[in-house]
Amino acid sequence: MPAMIDQLLTITPDARSKIDGVRTFNDFPDAVLRVRVAAREGRSFRYEIALEDPRDRTDGDIAVEADGLTVVVDAASAVDLTGATIELDPTVTGGGLRIANPNEGWQDPVARAVQDVLDRQINPGVGSHGGMVTLVDVKEGTAFMRFGGGCQGCAAVDVTLKQGVETAVRNAVPAIQAIVDVTDHQAGANPYYQHGH
Repeated sequence: MPAMIDQLLTITPDARSKIDGVRTFNDFPDAVLRVRVAAREGRSFRYEIALEDPRDRTDGDIAVEADGLTVVVDAASAVDLTGATIELDPTVTGGGLRIANPNEGWQDPVARAVQDVLDRQINPGVGSHGGMVTLVDVKEGTAFMRFGGGCQGCAAVDVTLKQGVETAVRNAVPAIQAIVDVTDHQAGANPYYQHGH
């Protein structure tokens, strides 16, 4: 029977066995399980799950006890993790943990509308060139986006942003006044961009 942690997270029995096994193997029976949303990647999240020293907790953490295991979640992550399940990932050799989260997707209606434009209009087009555009956040009328794949480091990314993405998003979602590219284009492997030239 899965253990419900104060309505925040559920841990399946297999996942709990894995966690307990790692704590025992490392001779660290007091280790707490830290779970946090590390980043948003379009409609989904990237998570960090780790055992840590209980003294590393901060004042803003939410700590919940479940049968000898303390699970620690920072307040910002708690909103996005409510109702999620920590389960064993059978695709990882030796068994890893993964999170099944019903909250994946955008709660904000403006962000949902922007994501819909990316999914239906933008990414099918840039995908044909090996690119991808990811919505990172929406704040006060500004959509923050990351260009990946063939778009990262591409010499034409400014044209793609201004003439393609920005035009399509602003036409479909009037609440968006600006789009900010948060991509590190110097890290791209695209042959059209060479750092230092």
